Amino acid sequence: MKFICVGRNYAAHAREMGNAPPEEPVVFLKPDTALLRNNSVFFLPSFTDNIHYECELVFRICKDGKNIAERFASSYIDAVTTGIDFTARSLQNKLKDKGLPWELSKAFDASAAIGEFIPLQNDSLNDIAFHLEKNGTTAQSSSSANMIFTPQKLIAFVSSYITLRQGDMLFTGTPEGVAQIAKDDVLEGFIGTQKLLSIRVK
Repeated sequence: MKFICVGRNYAAHAREMGNAPPEEPVVFLKPDTALLRNNSVFFLPSFTDNIHYECELVFRICKDGKNIAERFASSYIDAVTTGIDFTARSLQNKLKDKGLPWELSKAFDASAAIGEFIPLQNDSLNDIAFHLEKNGTTAQSSSSANMIFTPQKLIAFVSSYITLRQGDMLFTGTPEGVAQIAKDDVLEGFIGTQKLLSIRVK
């Protein structure tokens, strides 16, 4: 199992981070050791004092695939949830400034929080509303309708480079509103009104 993650897939978030919307998907990976399960505690790491939340829709890959045509991509995902791509922001900026890969700031242990998966309805794939509440207040809110690259386009693009395996998880990018977390924060991810993810920060 691997986490396939997409950056800058919402134009407003790209702008808030000082980036232009990309012309093709920005992709990076997280290892299986990045997994943080629902109703778990995220412990602030010792190597940074600046961790940001990034709430995202996460799709579960249900069968192996390579060079998947966009028109068939929906059949490769069977469930969706909310996830949090925890990011060591200062470290990421330092690495970017040096032209180096992001992995140390993105792929560290417990950096991929995953909520409870719910069955995917293909007819709603491109109009899934989701939001993140931080300490009971909405911090991020958007829909898959606002993605620059649809889930189908992402699956087609990624699978042209990397074979997808059953059980892989596709993080599809975060909307605007990312911010730093602090000890005792509670982060909750929703699709519609259904809470699928709850993480406490320690």
